[in-house]
Amino acid sequence: MTGTTPALRPANPRFSSGPCAKIPNYSLDMLADAPLGRSHRAAVGKSKLAEAIELTTEILGLPEGYRVGIVPGSDTGAVEMAMWSLLGARGVEMLAWESFGEGWVTDVVKQLKLDAVVRKAPYGEIVDFAQVDFDKDVVFTWNGTTSGVRLPNGDAIPSARAGLTICDATSAAFAMDLPWGKLDVVTFSWQKVLGGEGAHGVIVLSPRAVERLETYTPAWPMPKIFRMTKGGKLIEGIFKGETINTPSMLAVEDYLVSLKWAKSIGGLKGLIARADANAAAVADFVAAHDWIENLAIDPVTASTTSVCLKFVDARITDGAAFAKAVAKRLEKEGVALDIGAYRDAPPGLRIWCGSTVETADVAALMPWIDWAFQAEIAAL
Repeated sequence: MTGTTPALRPANPRFSSGPCAKIPNYSLDMLADAPLGRSHRAAVGKSKLAEAIELTTEILGLPEGYRVGIVPGSDTGAVEMAMWSLLGARGVEMLAWESFGEGWVTDVVKQLKLDAVVRKAPYGEIVDFAQVDFDKDVVFTWNGTTSGVRLPNGDAIPSARAGLTICDATSAAFAMDLPWGKLDVVTFSWQKVLGGEGAHGVIVLSPRAVERLETYTPAWPMPKIFRMTKGGKLIEGIFKGETINTPSMLAVEDYLVSLKWAKSIGGLKGLIARADANAAAVADFVAAHDWIENLAIDPVTASTTSVCLKFVDARITDGAAFAKAVAKRLEKEGVALDIGAYRDAPPGLRIWCGSTVETADVAALMPWIDWAFQAEIAAL
């Protein structure tokens, strides 16, 4: 072991990319108003679900006519619901630059058996959107949770397009400025940027998506849990708090606590500012050390939530073992939990910098990464 052990420790060592850190100063006492033991279909349950939908709409700044629904199965359930319900009406392009995007490709090509155009980019890069045909339906992730790269803006998506855009924004919603007018379906889980509890997903539909739902019937059988229409009409209740299946009212209360906290710090602008500051703290550290780099090749596409790093020191011969040893050392010291790279991603670290994380904790972690790196290099 070499180097001096840092004196300052992160107050909260939770840097997991999901479920993510709870809001600052979180306490279970905040959930005291949850209507436990009551039906979600009772007036109190419906009002809680409706409030969650209303606050989501307000904080995200959704355009008039966009609908928000709380659905089962986390972000995965929301994405699958969208693909099974909407795809097949016209040609499809699938865009993937990380493991979850790859999963959507598999489901569309092998499960729905659609003859989709598949465009892929390696970890650290995104596909060339200039090559995408938006007269087809296009499915993509906004931010690669496992690759640390994101679409920097929606400029490449035409406002006038024949196809639908279906965007998995689970690690982007609430931390990035999404161009809603260019997105027809957006999905996310509140366990990410707002640090909510797992299990539930959110689906946001544009008027164009609603029109597709009401005018198109897929060729395949539709599981009940995915059905958003009845008799050719949208089931409006889903988007007013009448969920498809029974939600956890405890988890809904937890989401409401996070939404109200978000509103108290300035809403979307405040949330974005916090994530940006967290990512900047990591970027400053990386810029000052030549043995570590951001996995994102182009800084413009670097994520501000799931920041992925790679070790580039020539002395490292087994990158996977080295990165795991660093992460394990940091966890043993209690300064960083769950920051190893995703299992399908290149070896390295993944530091969640979403809006519930304090910048002071990110800054305090950086010297510890230096310390752990030096210790592992000395052990080679």
